[in-house]
Amino acid sequence: MTFVTGLLVLLHLVGAAIIVGTWLYTMKRPTVSPGQFHASLLSLITGLLLVGIHEMGEDPVNHAKVAVKLLIALAVAIAAFVGQRRTKRGEPVSTGLAHAVGGSALINMAVATLW
Repeated sequence: MTFVTGLLVLLHLVGAAIIVGTWLYTMKRPTVSPGQFHASLLSLITGLLLVGIHEMGEDPVNHAKVAVKLLIALAVAIAAFVGQRRTKRGEPVSTGLAHAVGGSALINMAVATLW
């Protein structure tokens, strides 16, 4: 079970790194890529699996922190979905939407480490 938990943590961090890394890379001309949407789903699913594994164990889970992180992760996924749909259609992606994806993911990482 330790290997599975470690693998899920790795995938969770990779998803967050893709979202924030792409956001920083496209900072001059902000956009949302389909990769950011897929990475947000990866982070969301692995995060839920990690909570489930911790619930089965003896470690206490901070449900308030999990709820806040889940709401932020859903906001990131929804914003990334809207942005990548606009990108695929050839429509312009607003700067605010692009920054919402990357900034919210960065805030979620801060909540994870600083709370």
